[in-house]
Amino acid sequence: MKIKADYMLRSVAGQNVVVPIGSAALDFNGMINLNESGAFLWRAMAEDVTEQALVDALLAEYDVNPEVAKADVGAFIKKMREANLIQE
Repeated sequence: MKIKADYMLRSVAGQNVVVPIGSAALDFNGMINLNESGAFLWRAMAEDVTEQALVDALLAEYDVNPEVAKADVGAFIKKMREANLIQE
């Protein structure tokens, strides 16, 4: 899975914001702000990646236990799927 090409992560006034581009801008309503770890996961999903690879990357980057990392990645993926931002 990876982030769809029609969405980009931008820093706006110090905040990480998901921005639709192209035709996605016509269909996307609302705004998604990401915290530091969310932005890290977003960037990791620029290429096709598995959920376990995201957990491993989070564990390598942050001081967090494996259960928390797995739960955080699961919540992030769920949020991105609900917003229809993931290409499976």
